[in-house]
Amino acid sequence: MEIVFEKEYLRQLYETGKAEGKKYRFQPQIVSRYQLRIKMLEQANSIEELYNIHSLHYEVPKGDKAGISSIRVNDQYRIEFTVKQISSEAVVTICNILELSNHYK
Repeated sequence: MEIVFEKEYLRQLYETGKAEGKKYRFQPQIVSRYQLRIKMLEQANSIEELYNIHSLHYEVPKGDKAGISSIRVNDQYRIEFTVKQISSEAVVTICNILELSNHYK
């Protein structure tokens, strides 16, 4: 799948392991797991494959989060993203990385 980043700091975290600004600092193990999860999304041929990788805890929330999918980075963080089908390829737009304590706010 093709990966697009909605926010610059998300791209920076993936490509360099750090982002500009104190607001977007994460522990090194969170950054490495984030990078691993993005690579897993890139390598998947379809969204349906994500259901089979149980460690991702792939979910599609309902309600005010409708249209946004998410996978787990670890027990504390999730990656939120949207999926659009363009031609024969799915394009995943990474929207956010958030703490589960803030997950349903």
